[in-house]
Amino acid sequence: MGRADQQLRLIAEAVEVAGALGAEMWLRGGWAMDFFLGEVTRDHEDIDWFAWAKDAGKLSEGLLLHGHQPVSGPPPDLQLDVVKGGLGSSFTLLDRDTAGRVVVAGGPWAGTPWPEGMLDAGPGRIGGLRCAVVSPQAQIEIKRMMPIWDPSRPRRTKDAEDIARLETALRARAGGPGEVRGSAVALPRPAHRPASPDAL
Repeated sequence: MGRADQQLRLIAEAVEVAGALGAEMWLRGGWAMDFFLGEVTRDHEDIDWFAWAKDAGKLSEGLLLHGHQPVSGPPPDLQLDVVKGGLGSSFTLLDRDTAGRVVVAGGPWAGTPWPEGMLDAGPGRIGGLRCAVVSPQAQIEIKRMMPIWDPSRPRRTKDAEDIARLETALRARAGGPGEVRGSAVALPRPAHRPASPDAL
């Protein structure tokens, strides 16, 4: 079984665990792109998620019961990292501020807003597997902004390719030409360098 197939099984398992616990979560990064597009477009180093900070404890317990092991790394109020079968999954934690905006839950940039509408895209699908994903507009903006937030990280070829795939799909669905722009809201600087080069 290839890595993509193994990761799809882990995604299905995480969706099942979260559903049983009543916890919401959204794919982000490369797998979110693939679920929006409806097919696996490239290899992925790991699986990246957003989840609510209030659900982190029960989500961690549920995943541990399914054979995932915790991985140390970022502050626990910022991100939950686990591994199973040598494959990593990272859950970046979210909160809401007093205005109801989705914000970074912990770490040095706690309270910084994420893009407006980031969680409103609904589910994506690969085959028969459905999973909530962050909006493609937010994916594009995050990939564009990451080298600005963290100048030590060079702009990656795969990010440019992902942006092109997403923009092409959005134009096709909108039925018109032109470049797709993200929202104009201020985005958070990442509170740490992701452990994996595929983290976004």
